[in-house]
Amino acid sequence: MTAFVVRRLVGLVVTCFITSVVVFGALHLAPGDPVAFLFKGRQPTPQQLAAARAHYHLNDPIVKQYLLWVKGVVHGDFGQSIAFQEPVSVLLSSRLPTTLWLVGLASVWTIALGIWLGAWAARRRGPVDDGIMVMTTIGMATPSFVLAAVFIAVFSVDLGWFPVFGAGSGIGSRLHHMLLPSIALALSLVGLVARTTRASVRLELGRDHVRTAEARGLAPGLIFRRHVLRNSLGPVSTITGLALASLLAGTTIVETAFGLNGLGNLLIQSTLNNDFPVVQAVVLILVVTFVVVNTAADLIAAAIDPRLRTAKAQ
Repeated sequence: MTAFVVRRLVGLVVTCFITSVVVFGALHLAPGDPVAFLFKGRQPTPQQLAAARAHYHLNDPIVKQYLLWVKGVVHGDFGQSIAFQEPVSVLLSSRLPTTLWLVGLASVWTIALGIWLGAWAARRRGPVDDGIMVMTTIGMATPSFVLAAVFIAVFSVDLGWFPVFGAGSGIGSRLHHMLLPSIALALSLVGLVARTTRASVRLELGRDHVRTAEARGLAPGLIFRRHVLRNSLGPVSTITGLALASLLAGTTIVETAFGLNGLGNLLIQSTLNNDFPVVQAVVLILVVTFVVVNTAADLIAAAIDPRLRTAKAQ
């Protein structure tokens, strides 16, 4: 297990390094001079242009620029926003709680509903199984922006049960504001986790040791918890990790639809305004979080099912 963990952690570090290089290099691959965006169409004097390039270290060699940027990132300094004219770290800290609430609630729906529906469908063949499969197929096929529009039109505008915009303040208000966005974000992934759980549980139900336990007269609930559910959680945890990591990418659409001031909305605004420092910071956070979540999912899956350690080592 130790060797497996070390391999995954080394892979995590290498992936994060490559990610940082790609994200930083995107600024230099963008067409035009980055300093030109500071002046928003105004013609700067040579002195202003030189001062701006010196401030952003654009005259330094690219390797030195990268090292300075990484040093700042390690210390929580992502630079200065061009559009908002304030530190990027301040923008991130003000928007991060909203995104964490949204992703956190969506994760609860994804894990709880996905595993429960999948396990229920696996054990209840016939109409129950068919009904769950139809619902999850519809959920997976419906884009989050369509769900967001339907939820706002029905539950916010027509029925008035939920607010249309905003993230709320306080636990109760935040839960009220975030319920619809979190469901819109999670619904397609609930279907993915449910179908994976169903397939994995069905596979374990047909194992010889499960049939032996049934022949011995053990209680069905005990057999399911001890011999079926745990053994089926290996592939389920892996696909759940991928699903939870992909929630971060989906926040851009959902936050914009529901008027939430989170990282996803900030990314869209910064991209439209050519605010490179903010785009770099948000993309780096999203990609690194994606990699970390997937690595954690691999470690959890290996801890649940030791067979995965051997399979991935070969």
